Parts: sequence; structure tokens; C-alpha cells
Amino acid sequence: MGRKAQFPYWFPQMSRSEARKPILVRGARQLLTLRGPSGPRRGSAMRELGLFQDGALLISDGVIQDVGPSRRVENLAAARDAEEISADGRVVMPGFVDSYAQLVCGPPLLDEYESRILSDGGSPSRPGSGGDRTIQALRAASKQRLELDARKTLREFIRNGATAIGAATTADPEARSEMKALRVIAALNEKPLDLLPALRVEKWPLSAGECEPGGAQADILETLMHRRLARFVIADCGQDNLPPEDADLLLKVAAQKGFYVGVATDRFASTGGVRVAVANNGASVSHLTHVTEEDIDLLAHAPTVATLLPGAVFHSGLDRYPPARALIDAGAAVALASGFSCDQSPTCSMAAVISLACNLMRMTPAEAISAATINGAHALRSAHRFGSLEYGKEATLLMLNASDYREIPYHFGMNLIAMCMKRGDVLFPRMAYS
Repeated sequence: MGRKAQFPYWFPQMSRSEARKPILVRGARQLLTLRGPSGPRRGSAMRELGLFQDGALLISDGVIQDVGPSRRVENLAAARDAEEISADGRVVMPGFVDSYAQLVCGPPLLDEYESRILSDGGSPSRPGSGGDRTIQALRAASKQRLELDARKTLREFIRNGATAIGAATTADPEARSEMKALRVIAALNEKPLDLLPALRVEKWPLSAGECEPGGAQADILETLMHRRLARFVIADCGQDNLPPEDADLLLKVAAQKGFYVGVATDRFASTGGVRVAVANNGASVSHLTHVTEEDIDLLAHAPTVATLLPGAVFHSGLDRYPPARALIDAGAAVALASGFSCDQSPTCSMAAVISLACNLMRMTPAEAISAATINGAHALRSAHRFGSLEYGKEATLLMLNASDYREIPYHFGMNLIAMCMKRGDVLFPRMAYS
């Protein structure tokens, strides 16, 4: 073996030459690899975590070279000179993939929050009801101010174990704050996390002419693609937002221009958004509080990932959660995301989301972990890079102050993250990237 040191006191003192040496992570009480089929996990496969008792993995240049039982991995020739991190009986698992979050969203809406609490019976609010104030705040703030605030938020995501984020923007019919927010996301991408930017469209006026070459909306999409400011286009399909026919038109044009597409839908009533997402080969369809049996059957036979946001339901005071149990039992691919935003779900904690999913949507801990890692990566069309611990993928992982993965939902409200690693670099507890 190479130099041995006890985590976490060793990594902050590493020199650059040492940092490029192979790394051996060994002694995990539970090593969750999430190895499995190439597609998203469905049905009973969501409970298969690829678990090794006393597991280890070997990392070279930020890429996983081998993973498996500690005794076998430690005896590899490449492990002899590796720098060693002892998990010391902890859980090691893939980093959380938060596939839907509004990283740039303005200040918290504290007045609205307190007013709701003090209102008659603490009546629930509709998610997104603070959207106009959010847009105004984004318009008023400078790019530098937004970037500073987003960087602070990003630190909290890392402390809570997020290693990749689907960074949706707050919709703006005039597109000014959209562009500003997307430029902030571009400036922060890979510093140090992967931020996969998404343009979320909820109230833009759409017509066939506007989406044709030279039309206003087509020009905006062309600009975003040319500047590489967005990777996804998400149609917000609902009673107060885009009707299904407009959402369908938008996604068809976006797909033609090279974007991945998705839909946010069915928060307050069934609106046909699932059918639009499936018909356009959407990467994901999110929210899904009100879905029909027909919608569930469609998702069970489609590659589109059903992305559930229990944090948004909880924070808004609503009492109807997405039917996770029905979706999983039918065979749909289910992901979990924070839905982070100042008005909908102001939490960076995927562990809290997992706890809500287990306690209020009756997902098992294993299903929730699959949904928060590998299926989140599929929702971002990035499962070939991260979301599981396998040969050739990024060494993007977490070490928990826990000896059993079921402690994640059990200890609700607790942050169990002992270490967060991205591409072989320790981001937490060092946090030296700022």
C-alpha cells in the first residue's frame, strides 16, 4: 500500500503531485455501487443497489478503475502505491444527482411564507405563487450579485452531497432574466459541480409563426444553442401556463434545434403534460402530483423519467403527494429531486427529500437512493458519466457518517455527509474551490 492516512485530516494537505496519484477508498461497511442495466431503474430493480459489504474502489485521474470487495481491490498492482482513504466502516455511495433545481432564483420570499403560516388555518399556497416577485428580483439584480448568491447556494448543495444539478431557470416571458440566469449557470458550471442548464418556459406566447425560422421564440432558442447556455428546454404545462398544444409545439422545435426536452406538469390537476412529454421523447417529466392511471401506464412503457419533488409539496403545505408507489409498481422510472427554488422548495438537502419520499410517498430507502442517484442521472441524460460507481465512470461519490444506507431517511433533518468527492477531488470537508 501507499501512504495511509485517516480521513478527513489528510486530503487538505495534499500536494498537486500527490493529488494525481491513484486513490484507494477502502473499508466501506456498505459500498453502494448502483451497478445495473444501462437504462434507468424500474420496478424491483430500483431496490437493487449493487451493495458490497467491506467494499473498496480504486481511482486514477478522477476515473474509477475498479470497484468491489476490499480484499480483492487492495491486492491490485495499481493499489500498491495509491493514496489511501479509509472509510472506517462508513457507507460509500454515488453522489446525489439533483435533476431539477432553480439554482439562480433570487431572495427567499419570507413575507409570503410568514403570511401563509398566519393565514386562516395555515392555508396552503400554490407552488410558483411567488414567481412574479422572483422574476422582478432577477431582473433587478446584477449578474455579479446573482453569481455570488448562487455560489453560496452551491456550497450548501455540496455540503448536502449534491454532485450534479439540473439547473432550471425561473421563467420570464421577456427572456431578459432567463439569459442572465443562464449566463450565471454557465460561469459556475464545473466549478466544481456539473450544472446542466435548462430553460423552463411557462408563459411565453407561442404560435407556429413564432417558432418558425425568424420567429421570436425560434431566435431565442437559436441564441441559447449557439452560446451553449442551455442543454434542456422544459415546457411548463398546466392550467395557468402552457396548454398541451403549445407545449408540444415548443418541444418539437427545441428538439429540432438539438435540445433535450422535458415537461413540468400536473401540480394541481391532470393537464395532459405526461402525454406531451412521452410523445416528444422527453428526458423527464416533473411534479406529477395529479396523474391519471393512463399517465402512469404511459410512463411505465416510455424512456421518460418521472421526476418527483416531495419537498415542493411539503413546503407549500399541500397534502397530495405524487403517487410514487403506483408509478414504481407499474414499472415507471422514478427520480427524486429537490426542486430547489426560493418560492417552491427552499432546501438543498437530497437526504431530506429521500426522507419525505420514504415517509410520505412510501418509497423504500433503496428505491429512494436509486431515484436520487442513477435515475436522476438518466433524467439529465448523463448516466454514462455519473450516478453509479462503475469502471470508467467519474469518481463522484459520498462517504456518510453512517454504517447503513437506511439511516439516510431514518435520521430526517440530519446531514450525514462526511465526504463529498467529485471526479476524484474532495470538495467537502475541504471546500477549497471558492
